[in-house]
Amino acid sequence: MATNPSAIDDVLAEYSGLEQQMSDPALHNDPTAARRIGKRFSQLAPVMAAYRKLETAKDDLEAAKELAADDASFAAEVPGLTAEVEELEAALADLLAPRDPHDGDDVVLEVKSGEGGEESALFAADLARMYLRFAERQGWKVDVLDLNQSDLGGYKDATFSIKARGDGPDGVWSKFKFEGGVHRVQRVPATESQGRIHTSAAGVLVYPEPEEVEEVQIDESDLRIDVYRSSGKGGQGVNTTDSAVRITHLPTGIVVTCQNERSQLQNKARAMQVLAARLQAAAEEAAEAEASADRANQIRTVDRSERIRTYNFPENRIADHRIGFKAYNLDQVLNGDLDALFDALIKADREARLAAE
Repeated sequence: MATNPSAIDDVLAEYSGLEQQMSDPALHNDPTAARRIGKRFSQLAPVMAAYRKLETAKDDLEAAKELAADDASFAAEVPGLTAEVEELEAALADLLAPRDPHDGDDVVLEVKSGEGGEESALFAADLARMYLRFAERQGWKVDVLDLNQSDLGGYKDATFSIKARGDGPDGVWSKFKFEGGVHRVQRVPATESQGRIHTSAAGVLVYPEPEEVEEVQIDESDLRIDVYRSSGKGGQGVNTTDSAVRITHLPTGIVVTCQNERSQLQNKARAMQVLAARLQAAAEEAAEAEASADRANQIRTVDRSERIRTYNFPENRIADHRIGFKAYNLDQVLNGDLDALFDALIKADREARLAAE
């Protein structure tokens, strides 16, 4: 696959410009700008590395061809170098393919029980643990922002902030963006005395988390802020002070709660971050849908209502209905082994983006 000369020229120019900005001492007087530029620089680094390898391989191939014209013994090197150039061209073309601009972002993840009562809440807790175990494998940082447990220890709803450690082209969003939607489970519930298989569901919402709340304009007059006593398990301070915070965004009706920080001020700050993430995601979805409903249907990975996946316990089977993925290692998946599933989703998403372009 040949690379687009215009695309690589744009990357070379941008990378050079970023290098100049990063070498300017004045940049570090603005931490937000420095983080943004450093993050973009890291995102382009794999492209530059692949480009340099390709240029070196091309030079080696040309040299081998020239030498072979004078000495036939060098001709044996040409096929291998030709194959190497083709492989590197394909790798660079893949890196230059259209990418989700949020791929390097951290996320806010919400898991909510749905139809199925207590069994749904227990399944929601299973999903949350699955994601947290995957995050732990990646070395990501997880903060519990809000947690509302059921009588049997399930999750009626839970909100987490998940952050990668360090900048790079593939952050938390690059994997978790596929998880938004309705997840269905088929199993014998803990509450079932007759051994019958039941079907229930839980919902997952995922949003890119803005680095700064200021990136999303929120009018204070549009907010209703309520404080109340935290509930659930915890140490000193739980159920003794009005530290929990509920923020309602009046124009959209979005409600965000946070009760797991130690103080009301901290809970409010974290709730504002979650609200900003949800408002940003809603605005981007609306803009994308307005620009091209057809294209949005092809590449948008977070459909809030789509039933995206089934977890079948009797067959130890997991099936993703969007791409036809099926595997019989549900026990491993629930323990955080999501790599094969995510790799398949990433491949399908990349192919859809290329087709849309």
